[in-house]
Amino acid sequence: MPGRDEPNLPDLGARRNVRERIADALRAALVAGEMRPGVVYSAPALAERFGVSATPVREAMLDLAKEGLVTAVRNKGFRVTALSERDLDEITEVRALIEVPTIGRIAAAVPAEVPVSAVHALRPLAEAIVVAAERRDILAYIEADQAFHLEVLALAGNAHLIGVVRDLRHRSRLYGVPSLAERGELVPSAAEHLELLDHVAAGDAAAAEALMRHHLRHVRGIWAARLP
Repeated sequence: MPGRDEPNLPDLGARRNVRERIADALRAALVAGEMRPGVVYSAPALAERFGVSATPVREAMLDLAKEGLVTAVRNKGFRVTALSERDLDEITEVRALIEVPTIGRIAAAVPAEVPVSAVHALRPLAEAIVVAAERRDILAYIEADQAFHLEVLALAGNAHLIGVVRDLRHRSRLYGVPSLAERGELVPSAAEHLELLDHVAAGDAAAAEALMRHHLRHVRGIWAARLP
C-alpha cells in the first residue's frame, strides 16, 4: 500500500501520482472481490486503509466512477457497481476473441518481427506473479497479472487493443481468488505465465493460444467463484 502522503505535495504531478497508485490498488481490490458490489465505501475509511488523506482517495474513486466501476452516493461515498453473470460471460467472451488470437499472432511473429529478447524481458513480471501467489498477496497478484498480460499483448504493437483489454480486465470480478490464495492454489496458475512466455519465445502459436484460452476459462470459472 502507498505510504502516507505529505500535507503539502510538492506539485500536482506528485499528487496525481498518489491518486493513480490508489486508483490502481482500488481496481485490483474490485477485481479480486475485496470490495463487494452494492456496498458503499467512504473516502475517509479507504484513506485510513491506505494511510493517506481522503483527498487523493476521493479523486481516485471519481476516476473509477468515470469508468463505471463505482457510482457516487451523495454524502456517503461510492457504491461498487454490480455485474450480472451475463455481464461476466460477455466480458470473458470479448477477452477471448481478442487475447487468444493476438497471443497466437505474437508467437507466430517470433523471431522475425518480435525479438526473442523482448519476450524474455517480460520474465521478471511473470516471476513477480509467482512470488505474489506464494505470499498469498491477492492485490499484488492481480496487479502483477494485469501488468504481465498487457505487456505481452503490447508486443502486437496495437495500443488501442491494449486499452480495450485493460478496460475489460478492470470490469472483471474474480471473487474466488481470495479462497484460492488462502489454500495456496494460485501457485500453479501463476506458473502458467512462465509457460506462456516459453511458448511465445519458441514461436509455438498453437500452444500459446491453447494456454491463453485455458487461462480465460479459469477467469470466468473457479476464479469468479463459479465452476466451469
